[in-house]
Amino acid sequence: MATEKKDLPQKAVALKQDAGKTDIPRITASGRGHTAEKILKLAFANDVKVRTDEDLVEILSAFDVDSYIPLEALQPVSEILSYLYNENIRLSEQARPDGPDERGKA
Repeated sequence: MATEKKDLPQKAVALKQDAGKTDIPRITASGRGHTAEKILKLAFANDVKVRTDEDLVEILSAFDVDSYIPLEALQPVSEILSYLYNENIRLSEQARPDGPDERGKA
């Protein structure tokens, strides 16, 4: 997640959800200015989806790296992760040679 206020340094927070361990994502990186740019550059280079949400970044950036996201941020983060999972499914179905509409056709 990132902010894009023109008069303030950019902020970025990276989250990771460990499959099988917990449903609550963990903050894996957080920074502003040059550090935020590095976080975003790494995300883009690794095809990690990035969402701009100033309010959520403000909440998450107040917490330490390696901590689980706070309860007040759980709902918006869950909505974002749900969207990203669904988008990944949609993109993988589009990438299949037979496509999602071709399944079951003879």
